[in-house]
Order: sequence, then structure tokens, then C-alpha cells
Amino acid sequence: MQVDQLAIEAAARRIAGDVRRTPLLHLPEWGVLKLELLQLAGSFKPRGAFNRMRSAGAGPAGVIAASGGNHGVAVAAAAQSLGLRAEIFVPEIAAEAKRARIRSFGAELTVGGASYDEARQASEARAATTGALMVHAYDQAEVLAGQGTVALEWEEQAPGLTHLLVAVGGGGLIGGIGAWHRASGVTLVAVEPEGCPCLHEALAAGRPVPATVGGLAADSLGARQVGALMFPIAAGLHAAGRLLPVRVTDEAIRAAQRALWERAQLVAEPGGATALAALLSGAWVPPAGAKVGVLVCGANTDPGSVA
Repeated sequence: MQVDQLAIEAAARRIAGDVRRTPLLHLPEWGVLKLELLQLAGSFKPRGAFNRMRSAGAGPAGVIAASGGNHGVAVAAAAQSLGLRAEIFVPEIAAEAKRARIRSFGAELTVGGASYDEARQASEARAATTGALMVHAYDQAEVLAGQGTVALEWEEQAPGLTHLLVAVGGGGLIGGIGAWHRASGVTLVAVEPEGCPCLHEALAAGRPVPATVGGLAADSLGARQVGALMFPIAAGLHAAGRLLPVRVTDEAIRAAQRALWERAQLVAEPGGATALAALLSGAWVPPAGAKVGVLVCGANTDPGSVA
């Protein structure tokens, strides 16, 4: 399956009854914020999860996934909605708030190692035994196409944006958004925490390579390396000058969380505030005349940690 505008349009039709059309918040000093933290299950992830499940189908064994947290919540919620059994493997760093949300949707939860990569390996071994349908967090075509529906929707709601700031983990989100905007003039600002630089390392090496995983947003953006499917999309846009890799500090991410609360009363998790952190910290400065969009992509955190 090729991930392109046709695949994304098909995904949008397929999942239209399953996900929310999330609103925009227009703030002159920041730009146009796309509030995917208000999506079902608290992040953009249900878009890809529903598209994978509805495209591939699942048998009696149900579905299985590995996740730092948000993907697991999304798969659990989608499985419950579709009447499927779900098993979710998380690493030890997964936040308790996210573990509780996974359980709240009726999924079986297993802690499968110290890192996301170890949890993924454990989930794949389990799927080989049970025959459950794997729903990858970021490296499946159906998942990328589902995440790309964010871009389709955003363009319909706010045509004319020139720069989109998007947080990057394993790359399913920016890969889907990049696939939608491959032929447009929009520039993507790919924002990573300094502790999780897997896209930065991949672009430097010319291929996906292992990177360090650590820091404040590691539970949502802490992939060991970017996906093989998204990398050609990102690399092509980067070569054309239309994907700008930016890294931000944990301090900048925490400041962006506070700013979202103080300015808009929005509780965003660290990964959800990472894109905005690039703008507020000056890690990325908009060029003259830019019309900026910022994706606020996740809310699965303890509200007391922000407010």
C-alpha cells in the first residue's frame, strides 16, 4: 500500500464515524493550533489504529500492540469500540496515567521491558504465538495513512498555512502529514526532544539508525529509531528544504506545557507540547510572512503535573 493523498482520503472516509474532527484554536501570537489532544483517547493515535483495524481486520485473537502509552490507549479504545480483544505491551517508563487509561478500555496490559523497543519485541513474540493482528505504533502503511488524516482535516479547516510544527517520535504522524503535503508548498518543522533525536540521527546517516532515548517526553516520543516507511517521505521533503529538523530541551517542553495551561487552559503531556516548545523557545523562528500551524498532539498526563 502506497501512502499518498488517495490513501489518506480513503482512510478519512473509513474512520469518519470512529474519530473526532478536532477543533482549532487561533492565537495571533502563536498561530493556528490543531487540538488533537482533544481526540478520542487523548491523542492523534486513534486515527491510525482505527484505519489499521478496519483495513486489515482481526480474528478471534484480536489485536496486539506495543506502546510508550498513547498508541496503547488508542488501540485499546479502538478495540473496545469494535468489539475486539486487545493486548498492549508497554515499557517500564510508561506513565501510570497512560497505563490506567489502557486498562480502563478493557485491554490486557503487560510491562514488556525497560524500553519501547523491548516492549515491541515482546509484543511481536506474543503475536506470533496467538495470531493477533499487530497494530504498529508508527511503521505500518495503514497507520501512516490514518495519521495523515490530521493534515487533510487541518487543511480544510485552515487553508493557507505555510509552516506546520509537528512533534516527532517514531515518525508515523509526521510521515502521514508529509505524505499529504508532499506536493504542496507547506513546510514541516519536525520537532524532537534533545533526548530522543531519532529523526535527526536518521537524516544525518541517510537511513534509520538507533538513537538515544531519554528525557521528559520519552514515554511518547521515545522511539529507538524512525520507521522505514516514513523515512523516504521525510528525507525527500528535507532534501527539498521543506522539512526542517529542530530539537528542544526538556526545559522548553515544560515551559510550553505551562504556557498552554496559562494561555488556553489546556493540559498537554510533554510530547503534546513539544511542537509548541520550538516556537516559544526560539529554537525555530518563523520567517517573515509565515502562517504558522502548531499541532498539540497529546493530553495523557496527570493534570496536577501541569496545572
